[in-house]
Amino acid sequence: MTAVSSESASPSAPTSASRISRRIAAISESATLAVDAKAKALKAAGKPVIGFGAGEPDFPTPDYIVEAAVAACRQPAMHRYTPAGGLPALKEAIVAKTARDSGLQATPANVLVTNGGKQAVYEAFAALLDPGDEVLLPAPYWTTYPEAIRLAGGVPVPVVADEQSGYLVSAAQLEAARTPRTKVLLFCSPSNPTGAVYPAEQVEEIGRWALDAGIWVLTDEIYEHLTYGGVTAPSMPVVVPELAERCVVVNGVAKTYAMTGWRVGWIVGPTDVVKAATNLQSHATSNVANVSQAAAIAALTGDLSAVATMREAFDRRRRTIVSMLREIPGVACPEPQGAFYVYPSVKGLLGRPIAGRTAESSVELAEIILEEAEVAVVPGEAFGTPGYLRMSYALGDDDLVEGVSRMQRLLTSAE
Repeated sequence: MTAVSSESASPSAPTSASRISRRIAAISESATLAVDAKAKALKAAGKPVIGFGAGEPDFPTPDYIVEAAVAACRQPAMHRYTPAGGLPALKEAIVAKTARDSGLQATPANVLVTNGGKQAVYEAFAALLDPGDEVLLPAPYWTTYPEAIRLAGGVPVPVVADEQSGYLVSAAQLEAARTPRTKVLLFCSPSNPTGAVYPAEQVEEIGRWALDAGIWVLTDEIYEHLTYGGVTAPSMPVVVPELAERCVVVNGVAKTYAMTGWRVGWIVGPTDVVKAATNLQSHATSNVANVSQAAAIAALTGDLSAVATMREAFDRRRRTIVSMLREIPGVACPEPQGAFYVYPSVKGLLGRPIAGRTAESSVELAEIILEEAEVAVVPGEAFGTPGYLRMSYALGDDDLVEGVSRMQRLLTSAE
């Protein structure tokens, strides 16, 4: 296509804003990926940037999973289209894994394999929401949730919890936010971005509230294996079995098995919802890459020893980063019980001079930290709660200590 210069363009030519649909133009860029991209670009330019932005394990995918993918590459059957909803063997593996790990009983008809957890979240909302339907969204929330809700025609309704409650919303808060248009509750435990984990009694209370209210629950369990100190993350439809027919579970291999780039997630839910989402996927992407599905089968049918090794390292880093952040005056850092994130409050640093500059928001503070200390963090605005930073501790121990040490030197200079 021949480009048209601004000089030769017709005065009546559409503006750039009108060239893009309102629906897509309204989407915000993923803040976590944007921060990660900026950090990588600076590193490529020779800057010694340490990135705490991306939620991505720093471990390689275990060898036995990689070998399964290599073997799949050599199978001609894997070079062809396969069922849009997922390889039958992978669906069976997901059913068995779900029963093993959470106690939720399902059948292959309850499973849809998706291109990562993000597609699972979007397709579940697309199957459930009509225009104007409201979704209760506990905040701080993962950056993709509100965008997926809007893309599906829904309206996100944030329900905010802060560090005083351990970033856990209550059933009373949810009830106060419910309206006649409320259709779904988004539930995530362990949480991205806070690392908060709901105890079983609170999971049951919220589940029974949702059941009584007659609303759906979409529960994201992708961090289920990453809990610490004896804490567990019970699955809501297991704790409240009566809710299973109005509950969709989202999960995937990305975090548990260090497989973020393989792009395999899934939905476990009622058959009518799964069928509708499968129909959507058949037109949107068709099947997930067969080699990735073969790798996922190996991951789910293998043991969890590699997971245990990663969890041990994450636990060590968790304790280190919390301890170091708490040494910075003006920073309040709750100890996360799951995932691999800390979500410190930095409200005490706002409005105070730092290296000759003053941040009035956590966005501005993150910019100062990147430019002055060469450390990349994600501001709380991206997660619906200004005044905080999200930092992933899924990076090497030495880089973690060096990165937080730089922040300590910079931020303790705040007057």
